[in-house]
Amino acid sequence: MGIQDRDWYRDAQREKEKQRQMDETRSKFSSFTRQNLGVKTGSPRQLGLIPMMIFWCAVMGLLYMLMTHYLQPRQAKVMANGDLVIKRSQDGHFYTLGTVNGVDAKFMVDTGASLVTVSDDFAKKALIRGGVTTTFKTANGDAQGRIVDGVGVSIGPVSVTNVRVGVGLRGHEASDALLGQSFLSKFDIIMGKDQMVIRPR
Repeated sequence: MGIQDRDWYRDAQREKEKQRQMDETRSKFSSFTRQNLGVKTGSPRQLGLIPMMIFWCAVMGLLYMLMTHYLQPRQAKVMANGDLVIKRSQDGHFYTLGTVNGVDAKFMVDTGASLVTVSDDFAKKALIRGGVTTTFKTANGDAQGRIVDGVGVSIGPVSVTNVRVGVGLRGHEASDALLGQSFLSKFDIIMGKDQMVIRPR
């Protein structure tokens, strides 16, 4: 092997070693980057997305729990003078707890409804039977139902024993019943910005 050949061989070896070191450095950098970005080796997906998804699922779950808590109907507050006070819910409606025919119910107060109205499922549970078949006019069109007289309805300590109740409520998942004028007309209703007062006469 001549001098020129030896020089060429050494240069080639140096170049080869330099290339090997560069490849090694590149490999280490790539591994470091994957670890810090949460990228799984050999996979284009980023594992860093998984903790982020878990975080947002937790946030959404917490928001759902808070909304459920604030929309949950509560018992009307009884004042010293006998007034019943119902706070306005976050969705703008008034909800309260009570009973229909002795069975616990979640009411949405509806001063524009002529009747206390319950769903078919609730009527079965509360043993509200019979009545006269009728057609209810609703925002979603006509709905078949029935009207039953002589049903007991109460909220808090206040009860009315002879209330006309409609059966066939639909589309009110947040409540079992609408508290309408067949109950409310027995009281003075005072509407405030954030509360409703039901005052016995």
